[in-house]
Amino acid sequence: MKLPEEQIKEIAENLDLGMRCFYHLKTGEIEATPDFLEGDWIGQDTEPWQETLDKLDENWGDYFEFEKMTAHERFGMMTDFSETVEDPNLQDRLFKTLNKSKPFRNFKSEIDNSGEYRQKWFAYKNQRLIEFVKYQIEQHNRGFPDE
Repeated sequence: MKLPEEQIKEIAENLDLGMRCFYHLKTGEIEATPDFLEGDWIGQDTEPWQETLDKLDENWGDYFEFEKMTAHERFGMMTDFSETVEDPNLQDRLFKTLNKSKPFRNFKSEIDNSGEYRQKWFAYKNQRLIEFVKYQIEQHNRGFPDE
């Protein structure tokens, strides 16, 4: 499986949005659908996505599904970013939010009010998600070398 950077970035963005993301192993086409079993999409109408869902269901073996980061992995990413923050006051606040209840919500709130670090966080998170997708491609290729 060899994907151009644009596709890797697209997959990373979809995963970050909570979507399920699939790569057609023969055509290189990417399909993304909401995860109707998680988050805000539970119990939502699947009809707008039915054509894609049917295509995936009918050709399941032709697709590779990219995994989303687990909560543990996302927490680690926030911790790693916090270690890079040069502002000692902000760094302290970030670590405190990570050690309280609702760390994801509180971290987001702290970052949203952090001035220049908000953009640094988005850049950091995007890069880590791209690396996460590349890792999955690498692992897939180790088990299934290109034909």
